[in-house]
Amino acid sequence: MARTKIGRLLLAGLIGWCGALHAEPVKTITLRVFDGKSGRPVMPTGYQVRVDHLTMLHPDWVKQNDDGTAELTIPADASVVALQLAYDSSMELYINCSADKYSFGDIWYPVSQIMTKGFVAANGCGKPKTNEKYKTTATPGELILFVREKNWRERSQF
Repeated sequence: MARTKIGRLLLAGLIGWCGALHAEPVKTITLRVFDGKSGRPVMPTGYQVRVDHLTMLHPDWVKQNDDGTAELTIPADASVVALQLAYDSSMELYINCSADKYSFGDIWYPVSQIMTKGFVAANGCGKPKTNEKYKTTATPGELILFVREKNWRERSQF
């Protein structure tokens, strides 16, 4: 009888503790991704998210929507966020068009600017045709990225 009460108390405490962890304040960013050459929306098949220059990856912070956008939920105290996006249901990562072709590593986007004004990343992959169908201006809480798939030469490099 005493074991049952202790077990119930432990279970209730564990549920309360998990609820407290889950109730941590967060920020939600709407992510839209476009092909840097064609300007058409793309729908990544995988996400690698990092915040505040930490090494831990958080693919579980992203929820893909049916319309091609994604909801990125990050801790409320995060100051910068970096994303790498996969395609073809594989580990193949898009090339980020805002990166200089000679640079390497993550590109960090300021969360405060994303939340207050929205953020449109630079597109160094070319000038896509302007198409009124695909809006590439950001509203507060929205991050717009331009990417491209790797070419055959980039895929063959190790």
